[in-house]
Amino acid sequence: MTEVHFHCANNAGATVDRCKAIVSDFADTRAYAEQIVRSLIARPGMEDWRGWRLIVKDDIGAEIFDLPFASLLGKPH
Repeated sequence: MTEVHFHCANNAGATVDRCKAIVSDFADTRAYAEQIVRSLIARPGMEDWRGWRLIVKDDIGAEIFDLPFASLLGKPH
C-alpha cells in the first residue's frame, strides 16, 4: 500500500491540493486519478478544464505521473 497525493494545476501556474489516497498499485492510482478529474469536469459551471492537469505524487513528493484533463474531455462543440 502506498500513499499518493493528487494536485490540480493549470497553465497559469495555479495549483490546488485536491486529496490523498492509499492505493495498492499503479492501476488503482490511475483509476482514482481519472475519477477525480471526471468529478471535477462534471461540475456545473463555465470552467474551461482543457488547461488543467492532475499531478500525482508519492508520499515523499516525487511525481509519479500527471493526467491532463483534456485527455478525458471530449472535443469542444
